[in-house]
Amino acid sequence: MSRSAYPYKDPIPATAFDEQRAASVLADLRQGGEALEDPVISAEFAALWDDPAAVALLSAIFGNSPFLGRLALSDVDYLPLFFAATPQDNLESLLDALAQGLTDASDIDAAMAQLRLSRRRVAFLVALADVGGVWNLLQVTSALSQFADAAIGGAVRWLLRQAGQKGDLALPDMTQPDKGSGLVVLGMGKLGAFELNYSSDVDLIILYDDEAAPYTGKRTAQDCFIRLAQSLVKMLQELTRDGYVLRTDLRLRPDPGVMPAVVSMRAAEQYYESLGQNWERAAMIKARPVAGDLALGAAYLERLQPFIWRRNLDYAAIADIHAIMRKIHSHTGAGSGGIDVEGHNIKLGRGGIRDIEFFAQTQQLIAGGRQPELRLSATCETLRALASGGWIDDVVADEMIAAYDFLRQLEHRLQMIADEQTQTMPKTAEGVALLACFMGYDGPAEPDIEPAEPAGPGQDFRGVLLHHLDRVHHHHGLLFDDAPGPTDTGNLIFFGTDDDPETLDQLAAMGFEGAQGISATVRGWHHGRYRALRSTRARELLTTLLPALLRAIADTANPNATLARFDRFLSNLPTGVQLFSMLTARPNLLELLAEIMGSAPHLANYLAENSNVVDAMTSAEFLGAPPRLTALRQEFADDLDQALDFQDVLDLTRRRVKERKFQIGVQILGATIDADRSGESYADLAETAVGAMLPKVGEAFAVGERHGVLKGGAMVVLAMGKLGSREMTGESDLDLIFVYDYPDPDSVSVGDRPLPAQQYYSRFSQRLINALTVPTAEGKLYEVDMRLRPSGNSGPVATRFDGFGDYQRKEAWTWEHMALSRARIIAGDDALADRVRQTIAEVLCRPRDRTTTAEDVIAMRQRLVTKAGPGNSNPWDLKMVRGGLLDIEFIAQFLQLVHAPEVPGDKLRILHPNTCKALSNLTRAGDLSRVDGDCLIEASGLYRDLMALFRIAVAGDFDPATAPRGMVNAALRISGASDLAQLEQRLLATQAGVLEIFRKIVGDTAETGPKAEPC
Repeated sequence: MSRSAYPYKDPIPATAFDEQRAASVLADLRQGGEALEDPVISAEFAALWDDPAAVALLSAIFGNSPFLGRLALSDVDYLPLFFAATPQDNLESLLDALAQGLTDASDIDAAMAQLRLSRRRVAFLVALADVGGVWNLLQVTSALSQFADAAIGGAVRWLLRQAGQKGDLALPDMTQPDKGSGLVVLGMGKLGAFELNYSSDVDLIILYDDEAAPYTGKRTAQDCFIRLAQSLVKMLQELTRDGYVLRTDLRLRPDPGVMPAVVSMRAAEQYYESLGQNWERAAMIKARPVAGDLALGAAYLERLQPFIWRRNLDYAAIADIHAIMRKIHSHTGAGSGGIDVEGHNIKLGRGGIRDIEFFAQTQQLIAGGRQPELRLSATCETLRALASGGWIDDVVADEMIAAYDFLRQLEHRLQMIADEQTQTMPKTAEGVALLACFMGYDGPAEPDIEPAEPAGPGQDFRGVLLHHLDRVHHHHGLLFDDAPGPTDTGNLIFFGTDDDPETLDQLAAMGFEGAQGISATVRGWHHGRYRALRSTRARELLTTLLPALLRAIADTANPNATLARFDRFLSNLPTGVQLFSMLTARPNLLELLAEIMGSAPHLANYLAENSNVVDAMTSAEFLGAPPRLTALRQEFADDLDQALDFQDVLDLTRRRVKERKFQIGVQILGATIDADRSGESYADLAETAVGAMLPKVGEAFAVGERHGVLKGGAMVVLAMGKLGSREMTGESDLDLIFVYDYPDPDSVSVGDRPLPAQQYYSRFSQRLINALTVPTAEGKLYEVDMRLRPSGNSGPVATRFDGFGDYQRKEAWTWEHMALSRARIIAGDDALADRVRQTIAEVLCRPRDRTTTAEDVIAMRQRLVTKAGPGNSNPWDLKMVRGGLLDIEFIAQFLQLVHAPEVPGDKLRILHPNTCKALSNLTRAGDLSRVDGDCLIEASGLYRDLMALFRIAVAGDFDPATAPRGMVNAALRISGASDLAQLEQRLLATQAGVLEIFRKIVGDTAETGPKAEPC
């Protein structure tokens, strides 16, 4: 061996930090060399110790890298060969030996052993050339990439030969099995750009061509290639006693959460054409065929050029790129404070390698479509091209390239220490001092770089490192400052395939649990797995919106549950562009949407199943007070004027009702309206819907079904229950009674299919019920309950006027008159309506025995208690609990029935159908004390405010133990309580007060009620 054969620098740039360890390894090597049986190699070993520069180089390596020391001791007889030729000659010999070894390998174990032996030797070779100053950064990364190409290509060829020998593939040439195989392996990232780092993993995309693959097996070509890919990963990254070859990552393929490990070229092209994201465009810049049929791979990438290099970028696309850039910028820190060398991540941290790479790639994505000279894969080449094209100054390019060279070299030294894929600086001063020695910085600082601190171990190195990090951060920051739109994104990065550690930390700090699951959900949105996100524009808008969206979700009481509901909402959304544009332009609506998802699961589920109601949120009056009856009638009339047929009538009515119910629910949630206003609004909405539907059903019945009209006949719709009293909630049914009349007992409708009057109105009423309840594409309108009609379920659907009056006067029970106190006509013939109102007033104002009426009321209450079961001691069962809403209603109805006859014509309006207004009028009439009246009205308001919230928030009963935190907070806000315990005590006290009034006015019951101080 001649001294000139190995052209290392003299003196060697690096020095040993741990001289004792270096000496120990050298001594062990010398002893191992002396024990070699081959006299030629033994002589070369002896000569090695006579070369001071070689010994200094080995000492610098072993004194800083335990890993390289172990490599040398595991392969003693090969060590002299590293110095017998130039590194390039050595590399070529090792790659030739690898190819031959794989050709000769009889089984996968032998092939894996050959791959690992070659990897260990190449790792030591590169370390010698790098630390010895023989190779520059480009040569080092090129050598590492060449070995990766050889390892991946050789393993693929070995596997293809095995598949050919088994009869799965009819390969054209078994000596070159990759050619014509239909299989392509793309090297991505640093491998694709020949920039692989020392302990890097390799990002691969494995593709196959359906038409070119010569598959002859019994399954499919895809099955065959998936098995091959699994074997390839095993060959490369499985850790055996011989080590590993390359950590392998296949997640850069299209939508890795859905797509198989090997993707057909056709499917991949369709994905990029329709769902490809800007970060995937950036990733494909560096793509290169590294194994398989290279010509087929090159043709595939050529077809992808229009996707990678978009010639025309709209505002949304540029905004999306800038949004990614802002995330990177905020992630690495936008402040002006200092950087701590210890623990700093030189890749992902402020001023790190990724900032340089993204600085180049961002400008490539924007300008490369129109300037082909920017379509380069290597980072430094791209920076020079950007300078040549006038995109950046020459000084900026020079400083970024210098920083890239330094940081990549430092990255290699970090990874050489223990063969770890790390870019994080040691957290101790001693560790930093070791790196300073390994980098050759134990002498004076570089010129023109002011040390940041007083002199100390490794201080010169610190100054150089901080200088480069600062310059990169400065230039990257200027590029960021040019991006439009301020944002407070925080450290949230979701593009790419890996979970970003700082993003996971930030999500946890924001209040999310299971940050990896949250990241996976958001990543799925970016992959366009939902219909609303399949357009490029929708995904680009989402990228811009995402930081504010996650912040709004994080501000809710249970961020995880809120995100899950928003995810379900997105999954049902037909299109996303309009919604995302609206939410971006109107942040208050974004906060509102998050509040719905966080505080009202039932309303959120309703929204997820009826995503078209989101359109209502775009209107200017959405957050205003719900419209009153007159405005609603005009609104419905305008809608139904557009109906082309009766099906349109059904759908348009349902759509409008859903939108308005959603608006009311949102305002209940935001506490902008109380239960009185929401009850009226829900009732006005139902009344309008019934009133709008009645003539349309009549038209369809008369003309469509050809039953014609009944001359002189009339019908009215009588609202009972919550609709009658205008105390509805979002889940209330419609309690209805249909009353009709006609002049002639023998009346028959005039039409092609005439019907007798009774049958006519019975069928017509059933058609109206069907119109209100039948499910259509827009869902149901309302549930209708007819049990309050004369004779209940056993009676006819519609009742003639005389029969209605006779029943109420002669057969109706007291509880039916109690229900009748809430009756209100909402649609139909005006003249008949007046007659029905008069009949109801006569019935309700007839004299009654107070004791008998009280006994009837108590019996009905006891019957309902028995039917309700044991739950009526639960203070949260606001309707049925003793002292609850039902008791308040019974008190009001009892007093109405008893005292109505005392005032002729009900001049004091104690027969008002609304409970609170009736109580107020009873108080003014002197039939109820002011104290009791105020107590009952206040209790009714509390109950109904809470019930209105519960009905929009949860399906079923409210359970404080399982209720969403957001809904609990809303309940506390409505009630003024500080916590649930205080609210429960208030409910118990209120219920005790109501029950005491019930017993005082109506009478006692056998059961016990709540024990607490009455109101």
